[in-house]
Amino acid sequence: MDSFLIEGGLPLNGEVTISGSKNAVLPILAATLLTSETCIIRRVPDLSDVGFMLKILQSLGAEVTQDGSTLTIRAANISGRGDYELIRKMRGSICILGPLLARLKEAVVSLPGGCVIGTRPIDLHLKGLRGLGAQVEVEAGYVRVHASRLEGQMIFLGGRVGPTVLGTANLMMAATLASGITVIESAACEPEVVDLAGLLIAMGAKVRGAGTPTITIVGVDRLHGADYAVIPDRIEAGTFLLAAAITRSHLRISPVIPEHLGAVITKLEEAGCTIQHDGIGLTVKADRITAVDLRTQPFPGFPTDLQAPFMSLLATAQGTSVITENIFENRLQHVAELQRMGAAIRMQGNTAFVEGVSRLSGAPVQGSDLRASAAMVLAGLAADGITTVQGLEFLDRGYADFEGKLNAVGASIRR
Repeated sequence: MDSFLIEGGLPLNGEVTISGSKNAVLPILAATLLTSETCIIRRVPDLSDVGFMLKILQSLGAEVTQDGSTLTIRAANISGRGDYELIRKMRGSICILGPLLARLKEAVVSLPGGCVIGTRPIDLHLKGLRGLGAQVEVEAGYVRVHASRLEGQMIFLGGRVGPTVLGTANLMMAATLASGITVIESAACEPEVVDLAGLLIAMGAKVRGAGTPTITIVGVDRLHGADYAVIPDRIEAGTFLLAAAITRSHLRISPVIPEHLGAVITKLEEAGCTIQHDGIGLTVKADRITAVDLRTQPFPGFPTDLQAPFMSLLATAQGTSVITENIFENRLQHVAELQRMGAAIRMQGNTAFVEGVSRLSGAPVQGSDLRASAAMVLAGLAADGITTVQGLEFLDRGYADFEGKLNAVGASIRR
């Protein structure tokens, strides 16, 4: 297993280029299955999850060519049965279910895997597809869906901890080729859902309301190819903002859509950072960090994906912060690793009380999931001495050339 050796205590300075969004690109790649025509997808990040998704598309029969960050995909002749071993490795692969059902009227997909951060059932995905008229069976590790005809309906997608992003994406894609009008109530409002809607509209779909709790899709007979660029990754951008803050440094992060990071920017400013927007990127300056409280919530609230990296920052703040994780029940496993580095954190249920310390100390640590691994790297940047971070197989799922981008602005990280 690869690991990072990080020499801490070095200031950062310069500019970081943000890649395309991981959470947007996976359903966007799945959406190319909705048409037999060629789709060109630009600003595709170089991630292991993207590699898995491309292998899945190819296993279904799609033709894929790559030129840097631009993909050309033609799914002219595809099957409705996905590769079991490929799909089970990545949760995001479940988003092929909707487009396969819409186009072929049947699909067989293995139950997906991914980071172990809590229960992430697909019951809402299946509820939505049943609402469109599909018959659904789950057995022996597979999901089987089929329908002679999909018909638009009003479907409520609210769940125990709020709307489902991938469930919204799956239902949107399935509804584009259904007969009549589909109304999704309690839809996810995340920017990645809006980005998927942008591609679907470019392909000829009739979608309105993306970014609000009510999305309306008027079914069409067919979709055509499109040329589309993925939005910048708001979680990657937020992670680099936090890298500047935890090292008390000055960085420019670009490109960034500030509206996608409103809650994060607000909390960083509350903590003492100065953040300026120049129309394309954000410049962050950090000298003194003070404690803040935060609670993870669905968009536009504070994102669960930045809870762990923000905890690393607050472990070095002046005062005591209270962090409450409301989305995933197992997304506080990084607490023990931060404690290993000298962080003063007390747990009570899904709430962490973080008393800032003057310095963290380098130590061998393990990232338990994608964002926890990023949190360990950030802590290592600020720590005295050498930090060894394992769990890079998770990190590589969501950050393109993470160490290269950090080293370019002054960090010392060796894989």
